[in-house]
Amino acid sequence: MQVLWKNMRESLSSVLPISLIVLFLHFTIAPMPLGTLVLFATGTVLLVLGMGLFSMGSDLAMMSMGELVGAKLMHARNLWLLIIISLIIGVSVTIAEPDLQVLSKQVPAVPDLILIPVVAVGAGIFLVIGLLRILLQFRISWLFILSYAAVFTVAAFTAPDYLAVALDSGGVTTGPITVPFVLALGAGVSAVRGGKSVEEDSFGLCGLVSIGPIIAVVIMGMFFDPSATGFAFETVTSVSSLSQLIGLYLQGLRAFSKEVAIALSPIVIIFGVFQVVSMRLPKRQIIKIVVGLVYTLVGLSIFLTGVNIGFMPAGTLLGGTLASLPYNWILYPLSVLIGFFVVAAEPAVHVLNKQVEDITSGAISQKLMMTGLSFGVGFSLLLAMIRMISGISIWYFALPAYTIAMILTFFVPQVFTAIAFDSGGVAAGTMAAAFLLPFATGVSETLGGNPLTDAFGIVGLVATLPLISIQVMGVIYKMKLKRAETAESMQVVDEAETRGQVVELR
Repeated sequence: MQVLWKNMRESLSSVLPISLIVLFLHFTIAPMPLGTLVLFATGTVLLVLGMGLFSMGSDLAMMSMGELVGAKLMHARNLWLLIIISLIIGVSVTIAEPDLQVLSKQVPAVPDLILIPVVAVGAGIFLVIGLLRILLQFRISWLFILSYAAVFTVAAFTAPDYLAVALDSGGVTTGPITVPFVLALGAGVSAVRGGKSVEEDSFGLCGLVSIGPIIAVVIMGMFFDPSATGFAFETVTSVSSLSQLIGLYLQGLRAFSKEVAIALSPIVIIFGVFQVVSMRLPKRQIIKIVVGLVYTLVGLSIFLTGVNIGFMPAGTLLGGTLASLPYNWILYPLSVLIGFFVVAAEPAVHVLNKQVEDITSGAISQKLMMTGLSFGVGFSLLLAMIRMISGISIWYFALPAYTIAMILTFFVPQVFTAIAFDSGGVAAGTMAAAFLLPFATGVSETLGGNPLTDAFGIVGLVATLPLISIQVMGVIYKMKLKRAETAESMQVVDEAETRGQVVELR
């Protein structure tokens, strides 16, 4: 109970800042209808409750299951089994990822039955590539460089609008279901393989998984015309009675509980098969995992209900109201402020930050990670707002940003590169898809733009700048480490000289 209360306090501290910003804007320059404000307030409560329960479930079940399955795959010493199982995991988990479901409903130019499987297959293939990289010990920075070179090469031959959709698809793929399991899967495989690079190999898998959907969608863009259909974005924006409020949330909770249960089912089935065939864990450990799964199911269902029903309409109205102001330049500083704090409300971010601190034995703390992510996402939103208002193609933002990120890989420890690319994926999660994208849609529609070409890309840009900010932290870390080593070596020399002088005096 004490651990649950600790998770709730951390959840409150994560959600409260962005909620206070929205409330401040409501009471000053961007008032919302009372019904929308009520939705937002109740959604905030659900976010806090849901994130706390999800964090508890992730620790008890998702991380344990991922590590155990990864370790067993390595112990089996069967390469084809590793490839087939990891492909199945990647495809099935991505198909059911709630963040992808939210995004797909906002891309009318492509049917859901095409977009979702295409994204899932891309994620599954790159999960396989990521695990093979751990086995073959291929340098992860080169894999990122080659992969993103392929992304922009293929994107040059497809409709320009699809690069934005593709980058968004890559961002939402690594959501709250995928991240804890994939992180733990990589940690389990790397731990069994052993070697000097265990710490480095434990990360990077989420970053690689998010590349597959980007390539898959830009290839798909060759066969679809983004202007074939208009943009359609519908959500309940207000309520007028208590019964309507309760009914709306009950309906959402029922729908999202079903989605989360479907999302968890492939992981549970695969784990169950491994348990029956080879693991045979003790009853006590199985009960702990089952309890963790219940926490995960309930927590994530509540969180998704709150963010989609409470935050989504507030995001759309807030963006539209701010864009209609005669001084709408205020969108620029506000986007930095919103981005700085909204990343703390992403459930998957806390999973990654905790994993980073644990595996690096505190050398890279959760606080340090959150600082790097906050600055990265804040400036990402600023670039997204500049692009949206100016109408500049996303190429002029994404290509330079990824080029800088790739150059940095040659100057930082490989573990920082792996963590940075994981961070980009987890930062562009549920809040980005269900709050920031509607916010961008509201801005675009008010300014008379096309949301499909202007608003889309905001999730992808959110995933981009953390690649730079976390690696810049790596450069600083490397410089401090080198300075400390130099100081230590000088101290040793001084001590040796002092001992020599004492000997001479004797």
